[in-house]
Amino acid sequence: LTDPRDAGAVTVAVSTAGVFRTKDGGASWAPSNKGVSAVFLPDPDPEFGQCVHKVTRDAADPDRLYLQNHWGVFRSDDAGDHWSDIGAGLPSDFGFAAVAHPHRGDTAYVFPINADADRVPAEHRCRVFRTTDAGRTWEPLTEGLPDGAHYGTVLRDALCTDDADPAGVYFGNRNGELYASADDGDSWQQLASHLPDVLCVRAVALG
Repeated sequence: LTDPRDAGAVTVAVSTAGVFRTKDGGASWAPSNKGVSAVFLPDPDPEFGQCVHKVTRDAADPDRLYLQNHWGVFRSDDAGDHWSDIGAGLPSDFGFAAVAHPHRGDTAYVFPINADADRVPAEHRCRVFRTTDAGRTWEPLTEGLPDGAHYGTVLRDALCTDDADPAGVYFGNRNGELYASADDGDSWQQLASHLPDVLCVRAVALG
């Protein structure tokens, strides 16, 4: 993530390494993981070594970041200096994908996965979860999505938004299915099925 106020300030997320930041265009880097737990390590609170799957930036506050970890969903209000756990209210805080709404502050989406040893949708249900209050609460978005047992895992780059208003929200899964919402995630429709594993989804609004 590049800071929209300063092209030399960049935040990166690295699996099995954590969050790192540069303020000088990459000449130097420092870990930025205070508060991000690493429950899979002997020391659950290391300076680095976390397995960060995705970081996304709030639409209204450039200093507010959302993070999906290998166990744990977190928020930072100071551009990554410190992180707080916002996973309460989710059926699982393991997952890969996280994306912020393109226009609305305090609004972000995740797709919870059962566990690192059981990488299918949480409780075997196809649900995107949305927060509209920066992670204080979460709501499942299910209208139009499959309502039976479901096993389509959504990976870190397979959930995205476009720039429309209301926003389009899209995700693909390892079942080879592609879903889209044209109303901020309130309702969904399937766009494609029987594809190979969908590893990455990108969308733009053409006007």
